[in-house]
Order: sequence, then structure tokens, then C-alpha cells
Amino acid sequence: MNEVAYRRKSEPEGRTATLKELLHPDVVKKLAAQADAIKAEAARRKEEERRRAEEARAAERKRLENDFGHLLKNSNLDWKKFK
Repeated sequence: MNEVAYRRKSEPEGRTATLKELLHPDVVKKLAAQADAIKAEAARRKEEERRRAEEARAAERKRLENDFGHLLKNSNLDWKKFK
């Protein structure tokens, strides 16, 4: 009796075998490790992109703080508050 026929007889009616049950355990482990590696790489890229965006915002903020025209446009002209 082959393995597939044995599995079919031992399974309850109406239930089909999953891919995990059909694949060799070593293959399942390799696929899980590969999925974990892909997720870790995606998280690393996302963190790197977030860090670069934060650096770009900080550089733009610093540039605008040194731009007199920008400071003049965005300053509060109500000098009575500062007396």
C-alpha cells in the first residue's frame, strides 16, 4: 500500500491534506526559514527608509531655519505679545 493511499484511508471523510502535510519536513523548514529571511529583509528596508526620511526632514528643517525669507514669512507679526 502506498503512502498516499494510506493517508487517504486514515483521514476522515471530507478533509483534504494540506500542503504542509504533503511536503517533506525539511522542505517545510527551508521554506519557513526563507519566509523569515524575507520578512526580516523587508523590515530592515522599511526601517532604513524611515531613517532616511527622518534625516531628510531634519535637513530641510535646518535649511529653513537658516533661510531669512522663510523665517520672515512665517514669523508672528504681533510684536505686542513680546513687550
